[in-house]
Amino acid sequence: MNAFVLFYVVIYMGNAVYGTFMPVYLNNAKFSQEQIGVLLSLGPLIAMIGQPVWGALGDRAKSKNHILRLLIIGSGISILFFPISHQFLFILVIICIFTFFQTSIFALSDAITLEELDRQPTWSFGLIRLGGTVGFAMMSLLFGFVAKSYINSMFPVYACTMLAALLCLWRFPAAAGRPVNVMGRKFRELFKNGKLMFYIGMNFIIQITLGYYYAFFPIYFKQMGGDSVMLGWSMTISSLSELPFLLFSAKIFKRVPISIILLVAALASALRWFLFSQIEVAHWLLPVQILHGVIFIVLSVTIATIINREVPAEWKASGQTLNGLLSLGAARIIGSFLGGFMSAAYGMRQVFLYSSWLSMACVVVIGVVLFTRRKHNELGI
Repeated sequence: MNAFVLFYVVIYMGNAVYGTFMPVYLNNAKFSQEQIGVLLSLGPLIAMIGQPVWGALGDRAKSKNHILRLLIIGSGISILFFPISHQFLFILVIICIFTFFQTSIFALSDAITLEELDRQPTWSFGLIRLGGTVGFAMMSLLFGFVAKSYINSMFPVYACTMLAALLCLWRFPAAAGRPVNVMGRKFRELFKNGKLMFYIGMNFIIQITLGYYYAFFPIYFKQMGGDSVMLGWSMTISSLSELPFLLFSAKIFKRVPISIILLVAALASALRWFLFSQIEVAHWLLPVQILHGVIFIVLSVTIATIINREVPAEWKASGQTLNGLLSLGAARIIGSFLGGFMSAAYGMRQVFLYSSWLSMACVVVIGVVLFTRRKHNELGI
């Protein structure tokens, strides 16, 4: 279990470097908001092509570990090409190559981890994923000090974290693939599971708002007067806010229905974006970041867990990949691409308000479903 925890620490340290400071790097390189939106959306578009490929390869491979190893090496090498040029087309190509490898790392890692958990009933996915939270928080804070003066160092730092992840992966037990036509009839069975599709659908909509947040919050925060150090603290607070759910997720899943968990996450999302749209001073955004612990990690762990419960063993990797395809692919494309043009037209503050409305729509839909289900139960339907 220690090997899995350490692995999550390392890969999320890399995610903190790229996810938090790439928008800052692009803004410093004088790209417009529209260009930043395009750059941060077309990468996930390419990732959407790669996600089913890597998921299918993971299910068919002799060992999923080999595929994950290839993803780590590809992302670690490709990121080193970023500083060569600030030309828009060059950066666009490199982002596409990088995200082709990087985006699938988390879905395949979760698939391997959850399969091992089936053999280790005393382990908790929440505790293992806690390593990712700690790693993200540590790197957000530490690299915030570095980025204030040396933003370009993010690329070799990320590559080093992938090297460390590669070393951790060697300690994993082999996760065997199961040759099956995952892209055929059995894979389509995922879409026939109404309950699963409802959960994934609600997650998808909220992830759109998170896609805008990840693309433009660092820029929004700095425009409000925050520097890279304060941005690091902001991301550290948001990461550490995940700890309570990760520590008690096993007990929460036993006592609280999935629909209620999703309702709380959607409500927290609506409140967070509304506060973002109203606050005018950067340091007042720091306490609002606590709400992150009721949104992203709750959605991630809940959806990963429900997929592991609902999907047959021979295509679990493809089930996790489908979720990654939507939440890390399509949702991020919509959030960053449309968000870039909407920010240029209406301002980032107004787009956060629109995000609040979108999350509140999810609250209403989930609430209606819960009420309807309760009425049906009362009537014995």
